[in-house]
Parts: sequence; C-alpha cells; structure tokens
Amino acid sequence: MSKKKLLGSQVKQLLSGVSDHGNAHLLEVETDLAQTTILLGEAIEKLGVSFMALHAAISSEQEEINLIVSSGGVSDESVLRLKVIQEDIARHISSAVTSLQFQDLTSQLISRTLQRCEGLREVLGTLGVLGNDIEHDGESDELTALLRETTVRLEKQSADLKNLLRKAVHQKHLDSGDIELF
Repeated sequence: MSKKKLLGSQVKQLLSGVSDHGNAHLLEVETDLAQTTILLGEAIEKLGVSFMALHAAISSEQEEINLIVSSGGVSDESVLRLKVIQEDIARHISSAVTSLQFQDLTSQLISRTLQRCEGLREVLGTLGVLGNDIEHDGESDELTALLRETTVRLEKQSADLKNLLRKAVHQKHLDSGDIELF
C-alpha cells in the first residue's frame, strides 16, 4: 500500500473511531444526566414534604403554646422569648424550603448540558461522515481540502452551539427573589 493510500486509510479510521467512541461516551453522559435529574427531583420532593410536615408540627405545637400562654400561667418575659423562638423557627423553615427550590437552576444546567451533548454528537457525526467520504487512495491534496472544509464546518457548529448556550441560568420559581448564575 502506498503512503497516500495508507494516510487516507489511517485518517478515515481515526475519524470514524473518534466519532464512534465519542458517541458511545455521550450516550453514557446523557444516561447519567437523566438519572441525576430523576434523583434530584425525588430528593427535592421528599425534602419539601418533610419540611412542610415539620412546619405543620411546629405550627400545631405553637397553637398549644398559645393556649398555655393565654391561660395566664406564663410570665411576660417567657412570652417574649417564645415569640422570638417562633419567629426564628418560621424564618429557618422558610429559608430551608426556599433553598430546596434550587432544583429549577440545576434543571436548567442539566438541560444545557444535554444540549451541549447534542451539539457534540453533531460534531462527531460530521467527523464520521468525513471519515466515510475519504477515499483510501485519495490524493493528499484532496485529503487536505476535505480536512480544511471539515474544520470550517466544525468551527461553525461549535460557534453556533456556544451562542445558543451562552445564556445565564435564571431562577424561575423562587418566591423570595431572583437569582442569576453565570
């Protein structure tokens, strides 16, 4: 086999291998992200239910304390301390529930990561197509032109993806204010 034929064959094998292995790894990444999304959703839901149950229990306890206080058997100083404690508990529970809403932000990040995977899959597909287009016995000038054309196409795909995903992650569902990342 001549050097020209060998070079074309090796480039074709390299590009096809990069495309195939890259796609296999992307499939694993997408599977992991899907599982992460499911686990995150379940964890947030369970934590939210637990915090709401805790809030209900504390509210019930507060009603009992209010009954005891209204009976007149508690000093004014104790009543003031109980009110401060009640306010602290309410603030902490509200803060914890609000913090759980970070799921909105992480879901946006996971969605963007999946979009990046799709963009990378397109890039790898381009490499795979290029690998199929290369002739085993093609001239080095033809190979050089094909590689140059592919490089331009890959740079455009990369720039398009970058522009699409260069958006900040915004909180959509927090009641206590707005958060913006990046």
